[in-house]
Amino acid sequence: MEGGNIYEASSSLRRSIGSGSSSIRRNNGIEVFSRSSRDEDDEEALKWAALEKLPTVARLRKGILASSQGGANEIDVLDIGWQERKALLERLIKVAEEDNDKFLFKLKNRIDRVGIDLPTIEVRFQRLNIEAQAYVGSDALPTSCLIEMGLLSSRKKKLTILKDVSGIIKPGRMTLLLGPPSSGKTTLLLALAGKLDTALKCSGTVTYNGHEMNEFVPQRTAAYISQHDLHIGEMTVRETLAFSARCQGVGDRYDMLAELSRREKQANIKPDPDIDVFMKAAATEGQEANVITDYILKVLGLEICADTMVGDEMLRGISGGQKKRVTIGEMLVGPARALFMDEISTGLDSSTTFQIVNSLKQTVHILNGTAVISLLQPAPETYDLFDDIILISDGRIVYQGPREHVLSFFESMGFKCPERKGIADFLQEVTSRKDQMQYWARRDQPYRFVTTDEFAEAFQSFHVGLQLEDELRTPFEKTESHPAALTTKKYGVGKWELLKACISREFLLMKRNSFVYIFKFIQLTFMAIVTMTLFLRTEMNRDSIAEGGIYMGAIFFGLIMVMFNGMSELSMTIAKLPVFYKQRDMLFFPAWAYALPSWILKIPITFVEVALWVFLTYYVIGFDPNVQRLFRQYFALVLANQMASGLFRFIAATARNMIVANTVGSFALLVLFALSGFVLSRGMINDIKSWWIWGYWISPMMYGLTALMVNEFRGNQWSHSLSGSTEAAGIDVLKSRDFFQEPKWYWIGVGGLIGFIILFNIFFTVALTYLNPFGSSGAVISEQTESHEQTDGVGVGGSIQLTNNESSSNNVTSSAIEEEVQRSISSKSSSVTEATIRTISIKKKGMVLPFEPHSITFDN
Repeated sequence: MEGGNIYEASSSLRRSIGSGSSSIRRNNGIEVFSRSSRDEDDEEALKWAALEKLPTVARLRKGILASSQGGANEIDVLDIGWQERKALLERLIKVAEEDNDKFLFKLKNRIDRVGIDLPTIEVRFQRLNIEAQAYVGSDALPTSCLIEMGLLSSRKKKLTILKDVSGIIKPGRMTLLLGPPSSGKTTLLLALAGKLDTALKCSGTVTYNGHEMNEFVPQRTAAYISQHDLHIGEMTVRETLAFSARCQGVGDRYDMLAELSRREKQANIKPDPDIDVFMKAAATEGQEANVITDYILKVLGLEICADTMVGDEMLRGISGGQKKRVTIGEMLVGPARALFMDEISTGLDSSTTFQIVNSLKQTVHILNGTAVISLLQPAPETYDLFDDIILISDGRIVYQGPREHVLSFFESMGFKCPERKGIADFLQEVTSRKDQMQYWARRDQPYRFVTTDEFAEAFQSFHVGLQLEDELRTPFEKTESHPAALTTKKYGVGKWELLKACISREFLLMKRNSFVYIFKFIQLTFMAIVTMTLFLRTEMNRDSIAEGGIYMGAIFFGLIMVMFNGMSELSMTIAKLPVFYKQRDMLFFPAWAYALPSWILKIPITFVEVALWVFLTYYVIGFDPNVQRLFRQYFALVLANQMASGLFRFIAATARNMIVANTVGSFALLVLFALSGFVLSRGMINDIKSWWIWGYWISPMMYGLTALMVNEFRGNQWSHSLSGSTEAAGIDVLKSRDFFQEPKWYWIGVGGLIGFIILFNIFFTVALTYLNPFGSSGAVISEQTESHEQTDGVGVGGSIQLTNNESSSNNVTSSAIEEEVQRSISSKSSSVTEATIRTISIKKKGMVLPFEPHSITFDN
């Protein structure tokens, strides 16, 4: 025993000595390898300490960013490059599906650590009624025209879109808006976002944190994402989102970051360097490329096509699903805290829809956002991501409340969702007349169609409905609203920043459309060569008024060519109008910030175009060789080109449609030519009708042509006298077409052109500001539907019309159809006639057509 103890003691001693020596060796090794990292940590701490000593404004622009070679560098967030932004996001979010929630939690934890409350928005709508005027009849368009002319009496009927709807959208919860097509989902979203059409009659109230819509700017507080994808095809995905972020600004991010930095400095808290740089870069406005843009691209899965053109009908670009994600991202890059999304799953597969909704859920839950999302047929896994459900049908809210209680509500009404049926599909079909019967669960009771109004009334007595009514009865205290929750500024950034953003986009589009301008240059050069051979100076003399008329023709033709070259503005302006109207209504920028760059940036193009024409043709045709008159002609033609461009932009903004614009544009040119004083002279115009002369005086082409004529024919080459005349030949030629002869008329013409340039561009801006895009001619109700409504009294589609297609698509047997018809007839015996029964029996029988099945094979 003693020997054994001695052995154990010696072996343990050897082990301890060996382990001690090995631990010393290990510690030495660790110290060797960790010394560099400690040095880096010390260096980073020193840099952070130096950063903390800076003033607040300078401190918010500086950050510590890890470099790819190791170590940390102090950077200016305004100068952060694309590679640095990419590396930063790679460290924060490697895989969007897995790391986005972790990243958002890091942001939230930094804010919570110093006790800052994030702004939240609660949206309430009470007794909301929206009505429209609809035409009755299949030929509503010509009928409405005759009504406007007073030839027919009005056949308009009041159409109720939303009827007495009330509810609460709570922050921090995802709300799914469900309903069959034409149930009023889009109208409800527009009403909540403050973007309702003024032609609709609206009553009731919509409040944000207890504030009425007129107390703040709803277009910037909330973001409405349309189901229509309107984008400029020549811009890439990244450029589209970057422009949107630049216009919308950073909201209250900068103020929050300043307060956050101040509190952290007081509490001696050092934030995560990557999170700090991200938040500082996201809070800096006016950048052409923002880190928020890269973040949204990553979350929406658009990195793969970030530098691909969006595309349109004439330009190949991204797919329809990617375009839908661009529409979503265009608003997510902004600072809006309430999101109203309309049919965002259109064109997306179920996996992508799930990914997008999941990322929105993480943002809403972690950062206490507010979101209402309308989906037509969400997959079960997407449906489970939502907290609340709003079910709307025929303009009535059937259910609004937690997702967990929606099935129990319908079970209380006698309808049960089958086990293998998607709940979202069940909810959209249970209110439908043709689909409701298959979900009837009370087999001991006869089925009776339950209308939307009955569902809505039953919900008022359901425990969820009672709780909602109690909450609505207690008004939201305005004093509890966060000061930064509601936006009172009309635009996200200053006027100068908006103008710079629009200038940079217009310049980018000019570069992308450079083919148009190059083609115009080539066209003008070719026409100049043709003109030189037609009006060749060796074949032209100055010995008679008739020969002077040929020079007049050359001047007139040159003016026409320069003016016609501006007609391309017509189609280019109209092509961009749909996107402009969308961004104008979302308060991205005012109309003048859009109109000014499209005018100013085209001036250098005008100088090149007119230079090509004048410097090629002037001396070859044989105009006055005085170089001063050469540059005078050049200046007058530059102004004429600018005048024509302004005129065509104004026509495009007023017409808003390519067909109308081409018609109006052609007519405008015809009037300009006729009243310019060359085709019809001033005396001829006055001789037609005395009041026609006003057309001559307001014709901008007259001022340009007068300036060019006076400039040429008052030159030295026309100072000689013609035979039988005592005056200069140039004056005789001018008198022959009733042109003014005094030299001052050159400057009067130039002044007139400058006035028309300014006037047309002002008119262009006014048209952009006040005119809206052409919509549909109005809602139309067919006479057949109207008669069904009067017969059944159950709203649109109330009559019983069962066809073979409907019965087969819903797996309803013919006996079930007969049973449903008999029940409906027994419940509404007074309203269903024998003719209706005969119609149903005829439609049920149908017709058997010869059909031969074929197989299709494909090989290799």
